[in-house]
Amino acid sequence: MPASGARHDFIFVRGGARFQKNVLTLHTMNLKAKLKSKVFHTVGEVADAMERECYVVGGYVRDLIIGRPSKDIDFVTVGSGIELAQKVAEALGPKTTLAVYRNYGTAQVHRGKTELEFVGARRESYNRSSRNPIVEDGTLDDDLARRDFTINAMAISVNASNYGEVIDRYDGLGDIERRIIRTPLDPDITFSDDPLRMLRCIRFATQLDFDIDPVTFAALRRNAPRIEIITAERIKDELFKIMASPKPSIGWTYLLESGLLALILPELARMKGVEVVKGRAHKDNFYHTMAVLDAVAAASDNVYLRWAALFHDIGKPATKHFDPERGWTFHNHNFIGAKMVKTIFRRMKFPLGTEMSYVAKLVELHMRPIALVEDEVTDSAVRRLANYAEEDLADLMILARADITSKDEARKARYLANFDLVEQKFRDTDAKDRERNRKNPVDGTEIMALFGLPQCPQVGYFAKNLKQAIKDCEIEDNRHAAFEYLLKLGREAGIEPLYDPFERE
Repeated sequence: MPASGARHDFIFVRGGARFQKNVLTLHTMNLKAKLKSKVFHTVGEVADAMERECYVVGGYVRDLIIGRPSKDIDFVTVGSGIELAQKVAEALGPKTTLAVYRNYGTAQVHRGKTELEFVGARRESYNRSSRNPIVEDGTLDDDLARRDFTINAMAISVNASNYGEVIDRYDGLGDIERRIIRTPLDPDITFSDDPLRMLRCIRFATQLDFDIDPVTFAALRRNAPRIEIITAERIKDELFKIMASPKPSIGWTYLLESGLLALILPELARMKGVEVVKGRAHKDNFYHTMAVLDAVAAASDNVYLRWAALFHDIGKPATKHFDPERGWTFHNHNFIGAKMVKTIFRRMKFPLGTEMSYVAKLVELHMRPIALVEDEVTDSAVRRLANYAEEDLADLMILARADITSKDEARKARYLANFDLVEQKFRDTDAKDRERNRKNPVDGTEIMALFGLPQCPQVGYFAKNLKQAIKDCEIEDNRHAAFEYLLKLGREAGIEPLYDPFERE
């Protein structure tokens, strides 16, 4: 392999014309070295034996050039992809598995952690009412032309005669250098034929931190209403990939500006804008949400915590009210937002189990830590919040910290410092609770003696409720308060004590 910075030659084929190009970028220099892997040579040798053209195509080529990890490899052959896959599986040996999908004309070969997918080169045409194409056999040029974006429309030959040759009909390499997402053909046709490509366009721009070509984006906006033919499940998959990106706000902002957001998640689109009454304005809740989302994404890979960040103020448009004295208010937007989360999850075919409950809970509780630091931080207040949040307390604090987006740096620093105090209180009260939980001030033997009870569920009921009352700060953690509480429980249960416990203390 050439040393870093050395000149390295590749043969490129653009627009049908062959020419030599000198390439200086590190990732492109390493391209041939990476194609020396045994699997590429094996596929190439099998294809040569069958007298077939065969190419690595699509995302794997893009990621090799960018230097981005990618383990699944797509191959296109001029002819039957299934036949080639069968021969490759035989050549790779006994630890290889083969899955054939004849309805789609594809086959997958699995070896270890590597997945190879084979398909025959094809051309596609579309019916306007469906994104499912009419497929016919085609040439490599046909196959590259049907691909969504130029950065995914490149191929590398694995045949011995031109091994490593890069076929780039639509200047995908140039678009990678320019960091641009662009369609290889007319973007209006590309997006109208398969409207899911509009979401893929935004998803790739978000994942790779690329810009969308202005002509491509204008076509995306024109074709946004076509998204109606895409199922909620397909939309969900793309949104989750956007949400898992390093900076999700890129994708959500593109969705807003394209008009797709108003069609997919109108509740979120309604958050954009600032209303002014009597010279008093509220902040733009959409862009505030974007800042919160990116801050959470920087702090956590938990995709459902990111969804909680996206939806934390989703109830504000429904609760917005102007008070002549107080200005803009959004009373109970957290409770309304939590209900909206459940509605959105159902409509969008998101998971409806613990994931939905988790997001709704964080949306409902997201204001509690802020309210806590604005008041006196008492043990009982901290304990109540901890009991509500339970195992999600740490995630709630990440969301609460991210929610402080004030441009007043002194105010922001004050809130964050108060959050430090709150989190220390959590640790302190947790330590106290662990100490309390070791032993009640009045144990089970004393409860049995007090009420003349044998070992039975009633004794456990008294002991459990006593422990919870102390934990919730309903009573003091001492014997006098504990006996008073037990006598109260006894009266409620119709059980009289055998003696006055305070005379013995």
